[in-house]
Amino acid sequence: MSTSAVEIQARTLAGYADASRLRQVRDRDWVLDQVTGAPESLIDLGSGIGQLLQEALERFPGLRRAVGLERSEHRIAEAAERLRPYGERAALHRADLTAPEPLPFRAELITQTSVLHWLYPDEERIFAWAAAHLAPGGRFLLTTYHPARDEHGLGGEDELVRDALVALGTPYEEVPGVFARGGVLPIATRTRTVEDLTAVIGPHLTVAGHLERDAVVTVDSAARYEHFHAATFGDYYSRLVPEEQRAAFFRAVGESAWRRQRERGHVSHMPVRLWTLTAR
Repeated sequence: MSTSAVEIQARTLAGYADASRLRQVRDRDWVLDQVTGAPESLIDLGSGIGQLLQEALERFPGLRRAVGLERSEHRIAEAAERLRPYGERAALHRADLTAPEPLPFRAELITQTSVLHWLYPDEERIFAWAAAHLAPGGRFLLTTYHPARDEHGLGGEDELVRDALVALGTPYEEVPGVFARGGVLPIATRTRTVEDLTAVIGPHLTVAGHLERDAVVTVDSAARYEHFHAATFGDYYSRLVPEEQRAAFFRAVGESAWRRQRERGHVSHMPVRLWTLTAR
């Protein structure tokens, strides 16, 4: 059985530049709008395809050092092409953010947008790392999403995945068991509450302030969301189904999103918080 284009996309996390327009562009601008002064150094944790780094380099001509830490070699390769025009001002390092290697400098600005839930349950490590890498007076700007969750810990993207599994024949009430047996922790469970995160941050950094908004995702077709899911979540969820059903799984996720769009006027909405963290 041949592998579908969307399955290949999920494996390589390709197409994120287009997919991110559904959710991440506003986060990127929102974070950079909070930057004051003329920073000379920036570290972006989970830098993906380098979009935030590129925007920061354009906005802040005095930014001499913009460094991205990213796990996916596919995204690093795409980021390297994007950042090539900036020469030595930009650098990329492959890193596991649950245990990143130290860098030989401190930054005035550290950023992380919509990545923290992937580090669960080891988020405290990145806060300790950030505390050690903030220059005096520096700030760590962090965004976190907080979907509502049900009694099984499912919410946000998990709901679309549940719809897809049901469409492929799994009884609704058995979906939590499919997640558990497949070793897939629901994203809504991975995303700690604001109160829990405050407690995790506290030993390392000070919460100097925060902003909040409602993140609304809308889509113009089932196919568009199918590709968004593949580019954003890769094969994290699709491993819940046998290999021969994976192409159908991605289609079912897209169809669920499009049905929600038609019925509700949006696919999803959830609170997102922008934290300003400083050294203790």
